[in-house]
Amino acid sequence: MLAACVPAQANDLVNIGRILFFDPNLSLNRTQACATCHNPGVAFTDSRENDVDRAVSLGGDGKSLGDRNTPTLAYVSLTPDFGKDETGVFAGGLFLDGRASNLSEQSAEPFTNPIEMNLPDIAAVVERVRQNPNYIDLFEAHFGMDIFSDDEKAFEAIRASIVAYEHTSDFTSFDSKYDRYLRGEYDLTDQEELGRKLFYSQLFNCHECHLNDQRELREHEPFSTYRYFNIGLPANLKVRAKNAFGTKYVDKGLHGNPRIDDPTLVGKFKVPTLRNVAVTGPYMHNGIFKHLETAVLFYNRYVVNSAESQINPETGERWRKAEVPGTVDLELLEQGQPISSLQLSALIAFLETLTDKRYESLLDK
Repeated sequence: MLAACVPAQANDLVNIGRILFFDPNLSLNRTQACATCHNPGVAFTDSRENDVDRAVSLGGDGKSLGDRNTPTLAYVSLTPDFGKDETGVFAGGLFLDGRASNLSEQSAEPFTNPIEMNLPDIAAVVERVRQNPNYIDLFEAHFGMDIFSDDEKAFEAIRASIVAYEHTSDFTSFDSKYDRYLRGEYDLTDQEELGRKLFYSQLFNCHECHLNDQRELREHEPFSTYRYFNIGLPANLKVRAKNAFGTKYVDKGLHGNPRIDDPTLVGKFKVPTLRNVAVTGPYMHNGIFKHLETAVLFYNRYVVNSAESQINPETGERWRKAEVPGTVDLELLEQGQPISSLQLSALIAFLETLTDKRYESLLDK
């Protein structure tokens, strides 16, 4: 529900955006909406089962598979525009490679992406909107009677409407147990409190990538610096065997961003938010890990030399080599201490407190 303080005119724009977000008619086969891959019932991720264990999403044609895991859109409005941050490194932007500078740019791409909604061009998107008399009434009332006289102008209105909806409390609620704890409305359990202390401590490197503000107890923390790192993930060969990219393809990450030509940035991906992380698996940019515990233990391999630490608990085999080995951020990854099973359980318990209130029931599944 929209906040009462939002002006009536803004409410109209948000309402248009909400309707567009859920409309499958805006895809070529009229089967895929924004909400298909970003289902608000599961923290704006894709819960549809497929033959790659939901690591990536199925396209609007019902058969094409992407190559990257669908990120949550929850809290997406907190993402800064793409560029260099105060430390001089690239941060922000949308998509895992930052190729969309901001949310407005991002909202345009899925409509014409051949493995997403697959419409041929923006004129086709506008035509789909124009085919619905209800849209015509809404758009003309808000944007003016001539809104459909120019496709570029109409498409910009479509994008602005969706972005307005993505800025609402539907996406950004700040009502997790952790948020309630900060407001004095919830007491963390002993295990959750231990996990919180570990997360903020210098023992592990969580804070290096997942705290935008290094101060403890900061309200509205996005739990991401939005910077780009190569953590040494292997390629998801199960996905590559099924999608059109093939097993020899290499995902260049940030270096695939048309604004970037620095070869030292090959294989680096944007740090995701940890809000709702406990209910938004599979994990990592290619969805290679099914369980949150595995994602945490993956980092342990860099600080522990034991045989056990070198085994992927999901496969029972050694962690495979990095897809892009030459740019792995080893200096960062090799800092910190090994995590014990007790500490792991506590850290997971804390991460679960970052789950929005309406998704807490998903923790039991």
